[in-house]
Amino acid sequence: MLRVQASNELNARDLSAIERTTQEVGRYLFAHLTRERPTVFERRWWDDRLMNWAMEDESVKVQMFRFVDVLPMLATSSDVVTHLHEYFDEAQAHLPAAVRIALDAVAPDSLVGRAVALAARRNAMGQARRFIAGTTADEVLAAAMRQRKLRRAFTIDVLGEAVTSESEADRYLAAYLDLIRHAAPIANAWPEAPQIDRDLHGPLPRVNVSVKLSALDPRFDAIDPRGTTERVAQRFRQLLRTAREHRVFVNVDMESYALKDLTFDIFCEILGEEEFRHTTDVGIVIQGYLRDSEADLRRLIAWSRERGKPVWVRLVKGAYWDYETTHARQVGWPVPVFEQKQETDANFEQLTRLLLANHEHLRPAVASHNIRSLAHAIAVARHLGLPLSGFELQMLYGMGDAEKQVLTDLGHRVRIYMPYGELIPGMAYLVRRLLENTSNDSFLRASFTEHVSPEKLLMCPAEIPRGKVAAPQAAGMRPLEVTEEDRWPPFSNEPPTDFAREENRRAMHDALARVALTLPAYCPLVIGDRRVETGQTFTTSNPSHTSQVVGKIAAGRREHVDQAVAAAEQALPTWAARGAHARGELLRAVAANMRACRFDLMALIIYESGKTWREADADVAEAIDFCEYYARGAVQLERGGEVRVPGEENRFLYMPRGVTAVVAPWNFPLAILTGMTAAALATGNTVVMKPAEQTSLIGARLMDLFQDAGFPAGVVNYLPGRGDVVGAALVEHPRTALIVFTGSREVGLAINRRAAEVSGTADTPFVKRVIAEMGGKNAIVVDSDADLDEAVLGVLASAFGHQGQKCSACSRAIVLAPVYDAFLARLVDAARGLKIGPAEDPGTNVGPVIDEDALRKIRSYLELGRQEAREALAVDPATLSDEGFYVGPHIFADVAPDARLAQEEIFGPVLAVIKAQDFDEAIRLVNGTAYALTAGVYSRSPGNLARAAREILAGNLYLNRGITGALVGRQPFGGFKLSGIGSKAGGPDYLLQFVLPRTVTENTMRRGFAPSSEGE
Repeated sequence: MLRVQASNELNARDLSAIERTTQEVGRYLFAHLTRERPTVFERRWWDDRLMNWAMEDESVKVQMFRFVDVLPMLATSSDVVTHLHEYFDEAQAHLPAAVRIALDAVAPDSLVGRAVALAARRNAMGQARRFIAGTTADEVLAAAMRQRKLRRAFTIDVLGEAVTSESEADRYLAAYLDLIRHAAPIANAWPEAPQIDRDLHGPLPRVNVSVKLSALDPRFDAIDPRGTTERVAQRFRQLLRTAREHRVFVNVDMESYALKDLTFDIFCEILGEEEFRHTTDVGIVIQGYLRDSEADLRRLIAWSRERGKPVWVRLVKGAYWDYETTHARQVGWPVPVFEQKQETDANFEQLTRLLLANHEHLRPAVASHNIRSLAHAIAVARHLGLPLSGFELQMLYGMGDAEKQVLTDLGHRVRIYMPYGELIPGMAYLVRRLLENTSNDSFLRASFTEHVSPEKLLMCPAEIPRGKVAAPQAAGMRPLEVTEEDRWPPFSNEPPTDFAREENRRAMHDALARVALTLPAYCPLVIGDRRVETGQTFTTSNPSHTSQVVGKIAAGRREHVDQAVAAAEQALPTWAARGAHARGELLRAVAANMRACRFDLMALIIYESGKTWREADADVAEAIDFCEYYARGAVQLERGGEVRVPGEENRFLYMPRGVTAVVAPWNFPLAILTGMTAAALATGNTVVMKPAEQTSLIGARLMDLFQDAGFPAGVVNYLPGRGDVVGAALVEHPRTALIVFTGSREVGLAINRRAAEVSGTADTPFVKRVIAEMGGKNAIVVDSDADLDEAVLGVLASAFGHQGQKCSACSRAIVLAPVYDAFLARLVDAARGLKIGPAEDPGTNVGPVIDEDALRKIRSYLELGRQEAREALAVDPATLSDEGFYVGPHIFADVAPDARLAQEEIFGPVLAVIKAQDFDEAIRLVNGTAYALTAGVYSRSPGNLARAAREILAGNLYLNRGITGALVGRQPFGGFKLSGIGSKAGGPDYLLQFVLPRTVTENTMRRGFAPSSEGE
């Protein structure tokens, strides 16, 4: 047999020889599998028959997995039967007649219903026991001993790695430390089994555990690699020390792609420290379905060679394919995984060859249930002259027992991945395994259920023809068609910045440093083609560091309002006549300019408004979206409509309303200002743009972008100043036809009243149009069957993102009684661990509030809350109080539905938690305020989700996700009741508010004849 070449690469002749051996080994394995199948007298046989029946139809499969997922949260038999009906009624047409009749006959509270519920639980527990090795350390050790009797090694994974707080991370670590201390003395006393207890370098640890680094820190986030590493390192070092003390192997698992690079970095950094530099009983995972997995493996080879001591690599294909593809397409990022199974299989084989060829630096562990993949690994090892003890094969507990036995009989060291823990946190794992076992591309399904021939299953994946991958559709509520001459691509949302990528983090740090050097910046007014000095200025400051002046802004007065409106009115006819396409080209140029200076815009937003990195990034992305979306919408709107009948032509047209006053808020200083302005401009109106006083420098930068794009003088005018001076004068001005406002309810209603009062006078011979978005008192309902991991994180982000300073923020959590205490405890723990700090720090979760007035108002509500309810959490950022406008997250429990805390908009990091006895009461509580902006529901009951969609009064309702972060085109944003006067921003009908409709009818009859009409 050939030895590995010096270059560790294999040539074409080597690959041909490996393929011949792969076919030989594969045929042998297939030939010896049949005798290992379960018989009709074993429970496994019946479980497989049931599973195969369920998997024959995709809709039945989906409902079954959803039911299995929710089952641990169902407290009563009535709940179980109700959910059975709700899930499987949707798939009734796909169920056998006997099953349909049986379901129809089962009432939730009947004796039969209780029996059905008991059977459902028993069957689910049976499936859980198949894939989960036990619920205690003793149970999993007993399962491990059973595997040893079958000559198989094991690795143990503690389930429940979704941590939301420091205390949960501590419990996760403690579970591993307890497991190691309990299991190691017992396992180390077992008689040696050389096949699994030794490799070619000597004895192996008997106990092998698998951990996820993300479970060691509730804020494991690549946006802050240094902070995350420092927190994780403390717990990881403790785990490694305890493992070394008891001679236990530690393997680091992988999860989502976003965490991959950070996981590798932490692993390499800690194992490169002097204390752990010589540790070899450690390993890490490489996921073969990732496109950059070969680069990761080569990086590990180089690192291990430099370190001088090998570590293990568990090569897997990956278990999160559906998530990775869906998430990437949803946010507009490149899909990080291979999109066809044969591509993953081919890459897995390439990685196998590379890993085995470098076995001196990385100890190989090949994990798969695919016989072709396993046979290929064995063939490569034989070709390289690597003995059986020089590598190991790994497989999942509860799957592929026939394969395991054949491989064990051949003398291979087979290690079984054995999860253990409580059923509720284990359900996510169980569902993943079921999905993996029943996927259309699953090897086990193809070989045992669909009886695909061994010859086909052993085909080299590189030679299998590739099918077409469906292209993701562009996002949007409604396609905005553009004519061929327009040559614009369909609208799609601007992707967020991926801060898991080092180059993006570096660009953000560079931008922060670069923009800081330009501050403070001076900004005059811009009226027509003039930059106007007013003799008066005001300053904007950094709310994170109030001593830092960000902008020195010229303050407009009433005479400047007259000048700006006159300039806009003068520019109006020419601008309106340009046509929607030409106007849209300029808006798209603004969007392009925003992309070019994206990081600088983000830095300015961070400095002037106190937004954290991701919040600032979303602000810029939304501004880009508004420019692109409204440019397309206006082209479509301009086409109007036409009706022809014999002798008559009818055209339906739109014209701009006129001069538009845009009065913007500070909480989305670029996005909302851009959106309101872009909508007016796209439809042919001219604009006087008044930014919020606190964020006027961002408004000035937007004005620069309009000018850089080539907007004619007077089409956009920049007029900062006090709201009660400039804002009031714009509302009252006789020549402003449209006022577009976002802000508080009090100011919005006052604008609406004043605009009505001055309309229809001699100076204002029209009715002023007011578009106003005015806030909310938004609620999230947590149902008794909700996934609490998701609900806690969703409420956390919705309540405390941007310090609760969003009109869409969650200020009420309405929690059903059965889960109230558990949810509240986890939420409080999670919120306590949020990092409060300056917005420029990438690790900050909660930054400053906007100014002293906001801070004072929030503190007054905190005092009120202590009188009205129980203060469950009060985070006091005392060390930061002299630096900026900081107030920590506050949670008030047992809040009465009619309390001021539950009724009034606070605009800060203050959350009221209210108990509801049932879902009926929860809906009443959601609807029981004067607002109707956003709302959300976390539930796994299809019936309750449908009720929420019908009955909850909210302009934007979100099911099983957070309630902030609406995207242009996908979730048009806006509310009703006292939340808004107008349609939904970023939606298909928003632009209609900016135009006046007209009908033009022409009589085409001349001397008794007329042109022929279409369709005659």
